[in-house]
Amino acid sequence: MPTMSHQKICLVWPRVLTSILPSLLMLVTLLASLTRAEEIRNPFSADPKAAKAGEFEFRINCAFCHGLGARGGGRGPDLTRAHKRHGDSDGDLFQNISQGIPGTVMPANGTNGQGVGMTDDEIWQIIAYLRSVQVQAPAKPVGNAVHGKDLFYGDANCSSCHMVEGKGGRLGPDLTAVGTARTVESLIESVRNPSQRLAWGLSESTKEFAQEYETVTVVTPDGQEIKGVTLNEDQFSLQMMDTTERIHLFEKDKLHSIQKSRKSLMPSYNPTILNDQDLNDIVAYLLSVGMK
Repeated sequence: MPTMSHQKICLVWPRVLTSILPSLLMLVTLLASLTRAEEIRNPFSADPKAAKAGEFEFRINCAFCHGLGARGGGRGPDLTRAHKRHGDSDGDLFQNISQGIPGTVMPANGTNGQGVGMTDDEIWQIIAYLRSVQVQAPAKPVGNAVHGKDLFYGDANCSSCHMVEGKGGRLGPDLTAVGTARTVESLIESVRNPSQRLAWGLSESTKEFAQEYETVTVVTPDGQEIKGVTLNEDQFSLQMMDTTERIHLFEKDKLHSIQKSRKSLMPSYNPTILNDQDLNDIVAYLLSVGMK
């Protein structure tokens, strides 16, 4: 005859199974989908004509974010690298292009107004193109990433305005993923000549045409001048972050003046301020973070 403890177990166990069963089913489904993604192969693999057609499709649908040649743009990562943050297999790439990547600015196929909705064959052709331009060997390190991290948070003072992995300032762009989105050359240029190509805005990155990091100077009704970067703006209001990282919301018609400039708040770091080797080390650090 069962004891009281056995009776309790018999009563409780079905409830435990009921509560954990959905999670177990989700885990099994996820593992199965990951296995399928790894097994899927591009039907146009190693087809030069398909890769050429894919290049055309890429220019129409993808280059706006990922740049011509797929080497990265202001919003999208460099797709010529063998290792990609959200999966390297043909199935992963197809899933990312077709369904988008949640939590990022990568939209599902045909939903962002850029280019046109693509067929499955056209997506596979794009993947064939990406494989044709993919760099197999890892790039030679441009510098010492360990020293670059010390400089970023130390003498170079980058962290006073820029954040990496949740640590640093908010006035400038978050640089956590910049190593996957920008080429080495563009990273160096953005330090040497930051006004040449303004970065995408803080809170506008999910919009189809993201706002740039333009500098704005306002004069309030009491004559106070405030300089910073635009966060959000419409016909009637302006939200900005000043140089001390305070956020302001103004009604435009109540301001004495609003002046905008495409000159970045970031100073130009010429070689006398930051030598080439130290800059290469900082870039190596950003690349190392971006590839995590």
